[in-house]
Amino acid sequence: MTAPAPDRIEELLNATKTAFIAGSLVRLKLGGYHGAEPDLKGIEIKKITVKGGDRFSFTYRYKTRDIIKNFIQPEALALLRTGLKDEFSMAQLATTGFDMVLERNGLKIRLKRTEVEGREAPSTEHNRAKNRPLNGSDKPWLKALGIAGKDGVVRSDAQDKFRQINKMVEIFAPLIQALKAEQPLIVDMGAGKGYLDFALYDYLSTVAKRPVGVVGVEMREQLVADGNATAQQSGFDGLSFQTGTILDFDATGADAVIALHACDTATDDAIFKGISAGAVLIAVAPCCHKQIRRQMEAGKPDAQLDFLLRHGTFLEKQAEMVTDGLRALLLELNGYRTKVFEFVSDAHTPKNNLIVAEKDDRVGRDREAILRQIAAIKALFGIEEHYLEGLLGARDAGPL
Repeated sequence: MTAPAPDRIEELLNATKTAFIAGSLVRLKLGGYHGAEPDLKGIEIKKITVKGGDRFSFTYRYKTRDIIKNFIQPEALALLRTGLKDEFSMAQLATTGFDMVLERNGLKIRLKRTEVEGREAPSTEHNRAKNRPLNGSDKPWLKALGIAGKDGVVRSDAQDKFRQINKMVEIFAPLIQALKAEQPLIVDMGAGKGYLDFALYDYLSTVAKRPVGVVGVEMREQLVADGNATAQQSGFDGLSFQTGTILDFDATGADAVIALHACDTATDDAIFKGISAGAVLIAVAPCCHKQIRRQMEAGKPDAQLDFLLRHGTFLEKQAEMVTDGLRALLLELNGYRTKVFEFVSDAHTPKNNLIVAEKDDRVGRDREAILRQIAAIKALFGIEEHYLEGLLGARDAGPL
């Protein structure tokens, strides 16, 4: 006789409870969410050990953030029971000895169990040291930016942001440490609240013992005032914020110019300022690619591309690749060795492209070949002019 649906849910919950008590729980994932919570994608559950005892740790995965909540066993099982009955169509339980998968299709629920061997349970120590450039110790800037609470501990609802910051430090710090200048000047274009600036300066000056100067450029005066106040409070003498737009800022003397998620052509403004300043390093993570997409839509791309460009989602992806590909070529034209790669933070944020350009006198010597390649790409996709191309052309008072 086939077990009724509620019994299958209870069977999964009993297996979860038994694994939790025995220390054999690896994880439990809930997916296929169809409840009322906006942007919730799923929940991941694991066992943790805190001062008050063992807890179920729920990580609620939203579209752009994670929220972590810890529950004692009865609370957790009650939440799981309600969720599996009303809100989730799938659950995956992993233990050291077996896996269980629950799937709902209408009123029908299927539960499948598979035995496994050789799997170990992860550590449940909640406060174990994490392999990150920055730890959530009692830092004034972490409190000022809302990442840490008054006790200096990273807030549970800011874990996602803290992981993003650490990921950015992992990427950018080695690039800056490789600069030959005794005390390199880093200019962050479109700094916002200065998350990256504080994290980089903190890591480089206090952990890596690398003297640096960091300037965050931001057009919103209140953010600039707040950033400078926090830098002073933190004792970061080499970190400052200045009011201004990217194009109006004088980047003369900058050894590195960086920009994170400067929207559309603002990324090109940052690249242009870096090239004009002769910066040794230019690193940007672009956001939005509207300028080229509009030209591709209005222009006359090669007819062979119609099978791609007539679909909006493919057009968007093509515009992104063409925009950043041309940026890389224009950087090479101006003597930079470039690489474009995709990175994903361990905070489960969307994928991003990162363009890293390093000054190299050996690059860009065959200007005619690069120019022909740029012209061919523009003709293929029906592009009249890349915005960065226009900036560089105006600077040189003539064609590239």
